Amino acid sequence: MNSILVLVKKDFAIVRHNRTVLVISFVIPFMLIYLFGQIFGVNQKDHGPSGIPIGVVNQSTDPAAQTLVDALRAEPAFRVVATAKPDDAKSAPLREEDLNARIRANEFRFALVIPADVVRTDKIGLHLKIYSNPRNEIETQLVNGILEKTIFSNVPELLGASLEARARSFLGDPSLDRFDSDIADSVARAFGGDPAEIKRRMQDGHFGIGRAAWRPKDDGGAPAKMDDILDKVFRIDKVQVVGADVRSPQATLLVGGWAMQFLLFAVAGSAAGLFRERDQGLFQRLLSSGVRRSDILWSKFIYGICFGLVQLIVLFFAGHVMYGIEIGAQLPHLILVAVFAAAACTAFGMLIASVAKSPEAAQGLSTFIILLMSAIGGAWFPVSLMPVFMQQFSKLTLVYWAMEGFSQVLWSHATLGELLPTLGWLTLITGLVLAVAMWRFRRGRIFE
Repeated sequence: MNSILVLVKKDFAIVRHNRTVLVISFVIPFMLIYLFGQIFGVNQKDHGPSGIPIGVVNQSTDPAAQTLVDALRAEPAFRVVATAKPDDAKSAPLREEDLNARIRANEFRFALVIPADVVRTDKIGLHLKIYSNPRNEIETQLVNGILEKTIFSNVPELLGASLEARARSFLGDPSLDRFDSDIADSVARAFGGDPAEIKRRMQDGHFGIGRAAWRPKDDGGAPAKMDDILDKVFRIDKVQVVGADVRSPQATLLVGGWAMQFLLFAVAGSAAGLFRERDQGLFQRLLSSGVRRSDILWSKFIYGICFGLVQLIVLFFAGHVMYGIEIGAQLPHLILVAVFAAAACTAFGMLIASVAKSPEAAQGLSTFIILLMSAIGGAWFPVSLMPVFMQQFSKLTLVYWAMEGFSQVLWSHATLGELLPTLGWLTLITGLVLAVAMWRFRRGRIFE
């Protein structure tokens, strides 16, 4: 029994001095638990996304329109952009004709237009327009749900009060009472219900949508779905600005994140190969033959780009075969983004090799950083679901900009000019990471 206890202590002593095991066992789970907790609002008062930018164009002078804008501003999930310059409250109001360009530029992916005829004059109802760039299905469903909840929760009663006040100003109190009775009788005959209750609710300033005491009946006499009521009262025109012609939208948006994770793990594995070449004495033989250290490092960098490019193109081609992703017309731009993404991943792998002291340490450190970058960068879930302060860190990751480039090419069919900012960020990340890696290699002992 004593020998068993001694061996157990020995194993704990080994683990205590093995940073790789400690990182994989404790640090990575802790960071991911914290990240998921922030995203899903664990122990937070307000759950769900926050700060999603949404353009708002108000073309109406009706008080209900401004009330709707105020309700959207009060919704924590949204950050309302209502001016031509997002950070300048005194600039000109946002115009509907500007929405397509600004959505394509990814300043925001959703916009609400409140037309001049928001209060319909032909019948009781509401007219709105929603512009969208549904690049992520989860984000799109959340935004649509929150947006429609805000509309349905705040507008019906305001709309009823507005129509009531308008009718009062034209008809006067006695005529208005007869008007209310006629409307209530018509509604009761068309949908069923108690005319007196309907009239009372109308005079209170709302039509009972979402909390109605009456329900329409279908031909079988059973209550109809509430969606049927909303369809009769609300007219919401939906305009998809980008991606409407994409044949396989879900796969098109997902494959970029998958490809980046696989490439990062592959590059990290090849970086660990530097230690094997060192241990086999290959570097010493190369250096003794006149090859410079910089030649070895640059050859590794070029090899990583070529390998990463081939892997990415193969993965996208597999997505084309299995899921119908369209890459033919966009292949030149896709290859361009893949080259820059592969360069950034290769630089990352070289940085890991330059700071790690062993293959095991490199593997543990790379696993930690890859998982963290994939989560924060948007490969697992939309960046907009994260707290606002974490969204700023997303833009510091190569995963974020690589996925941005793939989405621009395959989803938005972006031109070369539209791709240049994204390629610029990938170039900047590659240059900074590669510079640190080269500096660390000069100070390190991998060539000794």
